[in-house]
Amino acid sequence: MPLISLLTPVLADRAALLVEAGESIAAQHLPDGWEVEWIVQEDGSEPSLREITERFPFARYEANGEPLGVAVTRNLALSRAAGELVHVLDSDDLLLPQGLAVHIEAFAEHPDLHWVAGQGDDLLADGSRRSVTLDLAAGRVERGVLTQYFVDHGGVPIHPAGLTMRTNTVRALGGWAAAPRSEDVALLVAVADLAPGYLTPAATWLARQHPGQTTRRPGWQALFATADLQIAQRIEAQRTAHLRYLQGGS
Repeated sequence: MPLISLLTPVLADRAALLVEAGESIAAQHLPDGWEVEWIVQEDGSEPSLREITERFPFARYEANGEPLGVAVTRNLALSRAAGELVHVLDSDDLLLPQGLAVHIEAFAEHPDLHWVAGQGDDLLADGSRRSVTLDLAAGRVERGVLTQYFVDHGGVPIHPAGLTMRTNTVRALGGWAAAPRSEDVALLVAVADLAPGYLTPAATWLARQHPGQTTRRPGWQALFATADLQIAQRIEAQRTAHLRYLQGGS
């Protein structure tokens, strides 16, 4: 049966949020024949979340045993993925019931896609949702469009936390970048410069807004300029190196 692997890096203080993330996976309406595995990778030196993941029969848990950061933790989760597709699900975010199905069906309708980005609504503290206006039309996104957007604007018009990609594509590009920030943007623009993708017309996930968000920590913004420089350098190198795979390995 076809399988989609959900990758969730998590810290020990996210226990309650992790339960809700798991419940949103359990509520998915997948296309006929599809199955899901939830690969939870706990970062930090004092892991404590194994028992929570055991509530969910589709979960596969491992702990780093030491603090390694989000990019390495995602890549360790990737190394355990058995699905032909991988989907990013942060520990404090939630999937909407048709979320994964919309992504899977986009890949089925457009066989040449290598990534699908789900639009995400903000989930506010009072339980209400707030739509986010994107500077990109929904539907098919040709190769190079997101990369050029980054070159022109210094960012991307979608949130990489709602991304589904072909597993082999992510592995071929080395997974998430070893960057101090924006490791997910670095991977997205690398994939999007090589292959077409798709932006869903409606929200498929919810981005929880809460005081404990990593991006709200003091000093979090300080290293974004360095990360953006790394991404820009990668774009330039990828465009000028003219590397390609040859048929038959020759």
